Amino acid sequence: MTAAAARAASAPKRLSKRRRIGIWALIVVASILAFVTVLTLWINRQVLDNDNWRQTSADLIADPAVQNTLSTYLVDQLYDNVDVAGAFEEQLPENLKGLAAPLAGALRQPATRTVNRLLATPRLQQVFINSSAGAHQKLVNVLENKTGNGIDTGSGNVTLDLHELLTQLATTVGLPPDAIAKLPATAGTVTVMSSDQLSLAQTGVQIIRVLSVWLLVLVLVLYAVAIYLAHGRRRATLRNVGFAFLLVGLLVLVVRKVVGNYVIGGLTDSPSLDRTGHHVWIISTSILGDIGWAVVLYGAIAVLGALLAGPTTYATRLRRWMAPVMNERPAVVWGVAAAAYLLLILWGGTHALRTAWGILLLGGLLALGVFALRRESMLEFPDASNANDDSVQAHVVRSPAAEIAQLRELRDSGAITDEEFERGKQLALSRD
Repeated sequence: MTAAAARAASAPKRLSKRRRIGIWALIVVASILAFVTVLTLWINRQVLDNDNWRQTSADLIADPAVQNTLSTYLVDQLYDNVDVAGAFEEQLPENLKGLAAPLAGALRQPATRTVNRLLATPRLQQVFINSSAGAHQKLVNVLENKTGNGIDTGSGNVTLDLHELLTQLATTVGLPPDAIAKLPATAGTVTVMSSDQLSLAQTGVQIIRVLSVWLLVLVLVLYAVAIYLAHGRRRATLRNVGFAFLLVGLLVLVVRKVVGNYVIGGLTDSPSLDRTGHHVWIISTSILGDIGWAVVLYGAIAVLGALLAGPTTYATRLRRWMAPVMNERPAVVWGVAAAAYLLLILWGGTHALRTAWGILLLGGLLALGVFALRRESMLEFPDASNANDDSVQAHVVRSPAAEIAQLRELRDSGAITDEEFERGKQLALSRD
């Protein structure tokens, strides 16, 4: 394509006010739905997915702040449910039985430290992971109104059973078997959800299961329709969609931080528990953060691609510099794109890059961008080559008649529209 044709093709077309409003309305609605979609995806993938929850449990029990809080809770459970002083009194000689109560009190802090060290061992961590995953599976079964490993709606509470962990720790710190046997079955049991909350939660899960799939499709369709309607200004609309992605991703990251501070501040009144609560929130919303960063990444790619294809001086110079390789060495172009794609997958910095749909979506966007950039390069700089006379060719000035003749050929072949032909023709004649 001649320089005049390139400028004519890239010159923005004026859209009607009604269409501009419609396009912006589609982008705004799609962005709002995109934010909701991110939240539903996080709940569906981390909160309701048992495999991901098992990994979350492993991350939680490996966190020192969680270990400290859990060790304090377990020791409190031991002392609340077992007569530790009485157990020691039974084992002490008759003349030392009076030391049982002071000894039990003195051993409380050392026992907490011992339990804390034990919670760092793989064996006891696995006990916690199994207990947490089992409770989670029961919860999901209830919320999805299933039976099997779960419980029926309304027949009881969903609980996290740490009784096995409690008995193992009691044995490790030296309590006699008779004292451990007196532990109530409910010792170490944490209520996750009460039966009167299940009906509302079930309805919410059913809605989330549906929205997490169809909202994503609807968001992509709305963005695609907005770009389609912006005929003549699709590059600018794509850039705006990219900025919308950036805004949604950053909003998710901000909300994750702000909501975490609000929720933890409202649930705890102790600085130590605040610290543990924040750690639990960060770990439990790790996939939400990954999705937020993934949306930011996709938005940045869309914005950079739109700017690279734009009419600015720097973008045009960059395209002209890349044109010889883009036009004549497609294997190199696709090879570099594939290498960058593989590096992103190996990096796996976001949850989307560790899932099949995210990898396929990124690959599709990258391939579409490379194809569009090569097509624009061949139309805009058809004479670009790696020959030694590049500098001479860059300064060749075509006559207006030659430019108009090439414009006519491009119009007849369908590469440009009649309107673009007329604009290019006027530009060529204006230099005569």
